[in-house]
Amino acid sequence: MFRQLREQGADFLLTVKGNQKTLHRQIRSQFQGKRKIPFVATDQESSHGRAITWTLRAKQAPTHIAETWVGTSWIVEVTATGSRDCQPFQAQHLFLTSLRTTPDALLKLVRDRWSIEGWHWIRDTQLHEDAHHYRGNGAGVMASLRTAALNLLRLAGFRSIRSGMQTVMHDITALLAMARRRPQTNPC
Repeated sequence: MFRQLREQGADFLLTVKGNQKTLHRQIRSQFQGKRKIPFVATDQESSHGRAITWTLRAKQAPTHIAETWVGTSWIVEVTATGSRDCQPFQAQHLFLTSLRTTPDALLKLVRDRWSIEGWHWIRDTQLHEDAHHYRGNGAGVMASLRTAALNLLRLAGFRSIRSGMQTVMHDITALLAMARRRPQTNPC
């Protein structure tokens, strides 16, 4: 698949998860200790109850990875540290990519992808969006309604979409009260 992508002139950015044990270990080991990491970028985010620093470290893929995962030019580690709703937060993700760009541009791509994946995961696991088969304008209308519902639940302070839906699904008064609520700032 990777060879075919490259032959067609396409690039890839692949998340390496823990279920890919060997590859995950191989990449993680490249960023441990006092190894020289030639490409670094950082960004900070302070909004929606979050204060997070994103750090990207990237280096040329070692030969054994580049040969197995054809077309891979860089291995990438992205770490997010900070707080969410005044609680400490840390996450680390590893990637393979064929892209040859600046570390800042790569960090932006990773963050954009992370945002999209997180949003889609919520929509699919909580609202079962992928199971719906609406046609025509119905698909767009339902997607808009689902987006509004998710935003109202977050605005009402629900950290769990499932909990929020269970709270208001049979209570029209609570549902209407949510629609009238205004955003509040969350000082930490």
